[in-house]
Amino acid sequence: MKMRIAMLLAAVAMPASAFAQAAAPAQTTAATVLEDFKPSSLNQPGQEFPQVNSQGYARFRIVAPDAKAVKVSLGLGGRGGTVLTKAADGSWVGTSEGPLDEGFHYYHLTIDGGTFNDPGALNFYGSTRWESGVEIPAHDADFYALKNVPHGNVAQVLFPSPSTGTQRRAFVYTPPGYDRNQRERYPVLYLQHGWGEDETAWANQGRANLIMDNLIAAGATRPFIIVMTYGMTNDVKPGAPGGLASFDIKPFQTVLLNELIPYIDGNFRTLTDQKHRAMAGLSMGGFETKLIAPKNLDKFGYIGLFSGGTVSVDDVNNTPGYRDKVKLTFVSFGSRELEGGRTGPPGGPKVDPRANAAGLKAAGINSVFYVSPDTAHEFQTWRRSLKEFAPLLFRD
Repeated sequence: MKMRIAMLLAAVAMPASAFAQAAAPAQTTAATVLEDFKPSSLNQPGQEFPQVNSQGYARFRIVAPDAKAVKVSLGLGGRGGTVLTKAADGSWVGTSEGPLDEGFHYYHLTIDGGTFNDPGALNFYGSTRWESGVEIPAHDADFYALKNVPHGNVAQVLFPSPSTGTQRRAFVYTPPGYDRNQRERYPVLYLQHGWGEDETAWANQGRANLIMDNLIAAGATRPFIIVMTYGMTNDVKPGAPGGLASFDIKPFQTVLLNELIPYIDGNFRTLTDQKHRAMAGLSMGGFETKLIAPKNLDKFGYIGLFSGGTVSVDDVNNTPGYRDKVKLTFVSFGSRELEGGRTGPPGGPKVDPRANAAGLKAAGINSVFYVSPDTAHEFQTWRRSLKEFAPLLFRD
């Protein structure tokens, strides 16, 4: 099982840097960069930098008068980078070499060889550490915008985990109106983060609660609970991708099935049958979903893989009960992940998830395949995936 999970995770995680694409393929020359820069929406209060413009460029300014070299590394793991230039006032300034994909991006600073976060930006847990974040305005940002609509709550819960000998943490989204009608019960989606992230990712970087609030307000989805917990239970050393080889799904499966689900059902007003419970995740969380949900179809009726692998007809045929018990198989990717039509680890076997989804449909399986336009292995892909996935759930 350890080798299997390592191979599966490698298919999308690759190095940790693959989690976020730093720049779109098309580059724009410096002469055409528009000077309509504004502070990023993810800046610390009162901070002017980093800034973003209408073309998707990001501009940085770091005050480090005694530094010899400053670079901004965009994307988990610091793939790529923007070298800053020292100004007369001792600050370091620079603009990304090209426009970035719409949506959220991690980044950090390298100052004279040391790794630091930008004091002007908010921090988000990714790449097994807290990283700075910058938000490139998206043309479709309305679906995750903070609006004047009824809002649900995201609450931290601590639940006992005898299998790990700890108290573990989860965040639970309850929809608007949950506290008012004490007799109503709700379906539950267990939603997992990616490699190097934690249980804060979906509400912070992913804006899952705002996506749900807006969908519910528009009447586009049935209200349901979302549970987000940490998907790593092993002492996997952060950093090098080789740490994936020591990851074992079994301890997390025990936490999820034997500890977290009973806690949620015992402390929240849930509908506890299989047809009212779903599991989904991004990247590593998608692979966790693929390894756990099909083998526990008495507990999960809906399966969602966001940049986290694919489901084939062979997978269905090799899983007893899949045809009868799974109400929906949802698979999604960013369009940049599917350039050439196939995806998979570097140097490894490639698969065509679109063909797999079509094969499921032809076999009579309720299969939905979604591609996020002009995005890669990054949160804008997964925000859009949740927006597409949620209205398909619990349609009874």
